[in-house]
Amino acid sequence: MEASKEVDGGPSTMTVHVKFTGRTLPVSLQEDATVDELKSLLQPLTNVLPRGQTLIFKGRVLTDKMSLKSVPVSNGSKLMLIASQGLHQGDGPITKDSTSQTANSRRILDAKKAQVSHTKTFIEKSRSEKWKLTGVVALSECHLEAVPEEVWSCESSIRVLDISNNLIREVPTKVGLLQSLNVILLYPILWLLIEKLLLNANNITDDSISWEGLSSLKSLTVLSINQNCLTMLPSTVGTLTSLCQLHLSNNKITSLPDELGSLNKLEILKVANNRLSSIPSIIGNCKSLAEIDLSCNLLVDLPETVGNLLDLKVCSISFRVVGSFKLLLSDCVIFTNMPNAQLIQVLILRNNGLKSLPSALFKMCTQLSTLDLHGTQITNDSLRQVEDNKRVEGWKDFDERRRSKHQKQLDFRVGSSGVFDEGADDDQIHR
Repeated sequence: MEASKEVDGGPSTMTVHVKFTGRTLPVSLQEDATVDELKSLLQPLTNVLPRGQTLIFKGRVLTDKMSLKSVPVSNGSKLMLIASQGLHQGDGPITKDSTSQTANSRRILDAKKAQVSHTKTFIEKSRSEKWKLTGVVALSECHLEAVPEEVWSCESSIRVLDISNNLIREVPTKVGLLQSLNVILLYPILWLLIEKLLLNANNITDDSISWEGLSSLKSLTVLSINQNCLTMLPSTVGTLTSLCQLHLSNNKITSLPDELGSLNKLEILKVANNRLSSIPSIIGNCKSLAEIDLSCNLLVDLPETVGNLLDLKVCSISFRVVGSFKLLLSDCVIFTNMPNAQLIQVLILRNNGLKSLPSALFKMCTQLSTLDLHGTQITNDSLRQVEDNKRVEGWKDFDERRRSKHQKQLDFRVGSSGVFDEGADDDQIHR
């Protein structure tokens, strides 16, 4: 802002130039005028109320009661005006390019539309860029009916694809584009370099999932397709040789392919709540299996090759229907054929026709700490008789382990109601 001095026989005046929104405003006033008076003169020029104006001279903020002469502001001085947000009248501060109100409103509207468009583009871009940077696509519970197209553009960058709990009913062959997919959450769809794929709860049927595309995911370690409508597991599953976890619970699967035996890295197999009537003997080739859940199927026996699962620690073979279950527990064939039976920690035998336990069970399974016999002919009274029978080798140690485990759960407040579960039903339930 520059000031010009005029002497015309009367009070001395000066002209100052105030810079505001890219314009320079010349203002003439008396030399002894105050800052407040200058602001009053600026109001009609800027449309900014005096209390919303901040005047700065050589880096110094001027207060209202100051006289310009004391600052000193003189001829040729330059000042800067800053308007506080919201402290203006009418349509706001007058800017350099202001025109009519209608034109100004139209320009504001166009600017807002452009901003919305830009923001949308930015959001979409940032989402896909984030996926590429992290390798994780998290789209669970997004009410999706299809996998977004930008997912496929990420290709080899994606390691984990989570589209669980959506409305996706088709897993396209495009899943083969995701060659780094390690986890696919089959609650909706996806694959390739992905390590984990979760597709749970998506109403996926046999016809809507591309097993051909899925078989391309050679890095896949976790595949979860729980709570869908599958009736079969194709032989192509045997090509997923990196698979460590396979979750297929709560479907309508009637059989498992022999190719399952090719998954020698498989550590966890969960196929509970299906319609399996048998388990292929080739299951014994899955030497890395540590946990297997066959609960609530239509099984009547298990293959003796289960005894080849040397690393098995958790075994659940409870049943949907109480009936005759051979399991060969009567002579403990499975356990005598299992050199590492001592590794088993959890054994769940719910809802079957078992009437007794082999005496060798507790001797063989030296790490067993959880035994679930609810829904069988074996009652708590039967177990107490075993406890009283000092000839049952291993029972005392088993009882100490399960009570110690229960106490730890109480101490750490983990997974226990506080009531000790003896592992079977009371006698009156069977009466």
